[in-house]
Amino acid sequence: MQSLFQIIMLLLDVVWFFIIAHVVMSWLINFQVLNLHQQFVAQIWDMLNRILEPIYRPIRSILPPMSGIDLAPLVALIGVYAIRIILMNNMATFY
Repeated sequence: MQSLFQIIMLLLDVVWFFIIAHVVMSWLINFQVLNLHQQFVAQIWDMLNRILEPIYRPIRSILPPMSGIDLAPLVALIGVYAIRIILMNNMATFY
């Protein structure tokens, strides 16, 4: 059971990394440091959007419109961290 716990924690770490990478990349694109006309940048951006959109979509449907500010990544990060805390506090059930 400890292996299952470690796999879940690894997946949460990967999701955390993808969200952080998506946020940083969106800032770089908005400040025109990165250009979506470059094929490599566009492929990474598309991959991150495809992975994270199923996570963001339900969050965006709940959050009110914030006039151009997307708080879905912040809520997703808090959610991932909350799941990690819950799993760590209940780690005894995995043994």
